[in-house]
Amino acid sequence: MKGHALVVEDDAALRDMVRAYLEMLDWGVDEASDGRKAMAALRAKKFDVVVLDLTLPESSGYDVLEFMGNNDLGSTPVLMTSARSLPGDRAHAEELGARLYLTKPFTRAEFSRAIESMTEGT
Repeated sequence: MKGHALVVEDDAALRDMVRAYLEMLDWGVDEASDGRKAMAALRAKKFDVVVLDLTLPESSGYDVLEFMGNNDLGSTPVLMTSARSLPGDRAHAEELGARLYLTKPFTRAEFSRAIESMTEGT
């Protein structure tokens, strides 16, 4: 196994799809359906990569990124995913620590390239 990923996505079908993509790449996967659950998971366990939706119930993806930066988790690679494609959304996510920003919908190949580029050497 390459490592362990946290998938944070409120849409169950998308969460299942991302889990399947990661498992095809030989990653172990934990899941969270909202920002609060994501922060609890990040407190409880170390992850090698986080796939984080921007628009979440309870706390946004931005809030989760801020939490990570304030809790010595800023070095964990984060792939932000969102249907929002405005340059300001991408810039804000990157300012808060996201390594890459992938606009939905995305293909399995696009997702795989993003994960692999962020985690080379893992």
